[in-house]
Amino acid sequence: MSASTDAAPVSALAPANDPAFDNVWDELVWRGLVHVSTDEGELRELLGAGPITFYCGFDPTAPSLHLGNLVQLLTMRRLQLAGHHPLGLVGGSTGLVGDPRPTAERTLNARETVEEWVGLLRGQVERFLSFEGENAARIVNNLDWTAPLSAIDFLRDIGKYFRVGTMLKKDAVSARLNSEAGISYTEFSYQILQGLDYLELHRQYGCVLQTGGSDQWGNLTSGTDLVRRAEGVSVHAIGTPLITNSDGTKFGKSEGNAIWLDADMCSPWVMYQFWLNTDDRDVIERLKVFTFLTRTQIEEYEGLVASEPFRRAAQKRLAREVLTTVHGVEATEAVIAATEALFGQGDVTVLDAAVLRSALEELPHATVAAGTTVVEALTATGLCASLSEARRAISQGGVSLDGEKVTSDEAVVAGTLPGGVSVLRRGKKTLAGLFLS
Repeated sequence: MSASTDAAPVSALAPANDPAFDNVWDELVWRGLVHVSTDEGELRELLGAGPITFYCGFDPTAPSLHLGNLVQLLTMRRLQLAGHHPLGLVGGSTGLVGDPRPTAERTLNARETVEEWVGLLRGQVERFLSFEGENAARIVNNLDWTAPLSAIDFLRDIGKYFRVGTMLKKDAVSARLNSEAGISYTEFSYQILQGLDYLELHRQYGCVLQTGGSDQWGNLTSGTDLVRRAEGVSVHAIGTPLITNSDGTKFGKSEGNAIWLDADMCSPWVMYQFWLNTDDRDVIERLKVFTFLTRTQIEEYEGLVASEPFRRAAQKRLAREVLTTVHGVEATEAVIAATEALFGQGDVTVLDAAVLRSALEELPHATVAAGTTVVEALTATGLCASLSEARRAISQGGVSLDGEKVTSDEAVVAGTLPGGVSVLRRGKKTLAGLFLS
């Protein structure tokens, strides 16, 4: 599993927040990052008055974070850039339980698996925060304070503050209660565990704000309610919106697969193409949420989308910015070079081998033996329906192999590109990959 350790820290990519905003709360609102919150006036005053400590939690329910988590990571970074103190919580205990899904009970993962995933997620969270300076970030694990807690202590010291009627009204719980699957006590108690996190972080670090997705609002308010009942003070929560596409499709899904932040689970090539294919109706909102471009810069791109949509300037900038943030400058430049070489005028012979292979795996492709004729390869990849059609395409001058025009039916595949692969092209933009067996 790759940790993308070559990725540049966000601190190097975004040394400051947008100077157009005096208060980071106003910037969060403008970027559309506040879907629901506790008292807006108090939050604005709190975030503008001086440094506070805030946290966001990430449960190890998979070996990698995904684009939904990236919303939280970048929100944390924006708050840190404004001078506030971030706590990145990786849920070693909540990950053993799992928050209630709306349809069915989660499969509980083995303790060893959860422990491994905690380490992987911790490494990912650390890439997006700065651990230097007066407001250096901290990483915490809620297993540290829940593991020593006995069941009796949990019920007496924490459970007594929760009211079952209130717990039943939480959206995730009520949805499950009304389903055939029902809900186990294990998942029902998840909100108590998350509330305990807020209480513990408030006691240890003076934490007064939690951020999370709006679908977690019931769990977020479990924390604010617990701190108020146990400590007699008011603390806050911000729920960011769930990102959806204008065409009604689910954001962050590509043919049924999530866009993961781990390069081994979702290659930089796939991630770049995902952003590059953003709909014109969505691209400006994506620039607001997923980049550190200023309001002035984003408004300029908004004008370009309206006046010159065919150039897709906003999509290209979005793809570059996000990929650089997640995977670093070097990986980004390699992917852009591959994109230009395959679909433009670049040189395919000098591409990075790993990026090229990743790109070809996303195109129509076939595995062939060395010495296979181009005629046979055209049919194997589906670029031509028959051998006669393949020969006709070659005779008409419309076929190239590894950037060179094919002029003979006898031409063979040699796998001369980096990594021992070949690129077959019919026409200007119909491509296929060839892997030699």
